[in-house]
Amino acid sequence: MIYLAEPNLSGNERKYLNECIDTTFVSSVGEFVTRFEKKVVEITEADYGVAVSSGTAGLHMALKACGVEKDEIVCIPAFTFIATANAVAHCGAEPWLIDISADSWTMDPDILEKELEEKTVIKDKCVYHKKSGKKVSAIMPVYTLGLPADMDRINKVARKYRLPVVADAAAAIGANYHNCNIGKLADATVFSFNGNKTITAGGGGAVVSARKEIIDRARHLSTTARCGIEYNHDMVGYNNRMTNIQAAVGCAQLERIDEFVGKKRYITDYYFNQLKHIDGISFFPRVNWAESACWFSGLLLSNRYKVRDICGALKERGIEGRTFWKPMHLQKPYCNVEMANMAVTDKIWKGILTLPSSTGITDKQLEYVVSVIKDILQY
Repeated sequence: MIYLAEPNLSGNERKYLNECIDTTFVSSVGEFVTRFEKKVVEITEADYGVAVSSGTAGLHMALKACGVEKDEIVCIPAFTFIATANAVAHCGAEPWLIDISADSWTMDPDILEKELEEKTVIKDKCVYHKKSGKKVSAIMPVYTLGLPADMDRINKVARKYRLPVVADAAAAIGANYHNCNIGKLADATVFSFNGNKTITAGGGGAVVSARKEIIDRARHLSTTARCGIEYNHDMVGYNNRMTNIQAAVGCAQLERIDEFVGKKRYITDYYFNQLKHIDGISFFPRVNWAESACWFSGLLLSNRYKVRDICGALKERGIEGRTFWKPMHLQKPYCNVEMANMAVTDKIWKGILTLPSSTGITDKQLEYVVSVIKDILQY
């Protein structure tokens, strides 16, 4: 089976894990945690960073560090993985679902601004949702498939309404925006290092920022809000620390980030060049403001095709293909929250087919995937 996204653990992972075992530093204390945090900050060109137990925990900590509280509202795109919405709910807040742009599959800044203009009122320098009376406390764009959102325009809206921006960049490490790195595009930016990500620690996440106070607060919250070495805690905190074992794997992975992201982009280009002549398909977005980290590659199929049927046909030939995110406005926990019209999201989500995109995939395997796709689509 040629799988969708297998981790590539052919570097120093084993060596660093053995160091953890030899030193007995296997939990949340150890040199690899510190090394990992420094490396993520360096790679993303942020100023400060903290490692946490998962991308979801990172989003939660970032939102809390930016001031999101219970019974408030956070604007997010409807087209995202459910962790984005869950992190808002973990704060006791509620997501406000915004449609995406057809050219990027990321939060549409025009719709965001229109929704805020029509459905909110400003009182005492704060933004309130007219119907519910709830305070709007943040904007959280998602860098879909590793592609940064149109952050210049989103940040312009955020400044207009004095709202902090937390970027869900779960799969976007290695991406760039106007030829610059992405660590300072938002008040806080969050990465995931889950097993299927380009860079994996088996799990884990990180929050980075140009603002020290945000990272200090996120670190404090994620370490049970403990003050000093005594058992004193000054608020309700969370046990969201990354372990030294996870960080050891992550450090080995980060040593190869240029190689891995380069391979991801190669895979995307390969599928595009080999399949672009087929009628009824298009490809994942490319934009002029950013270069994607190309977490997954795949196709957007027209209505003439049924993605689940194609996934089944691929599986019979030893290839894993999958459907992609079911939007938040169609998910049971979030189907009744405030939302914009979902014209673009509703149009695209059922047609997305993800294809094998592991950094260890060979040209021979890619050639086979392409040949099977052509056969299934009768090209």
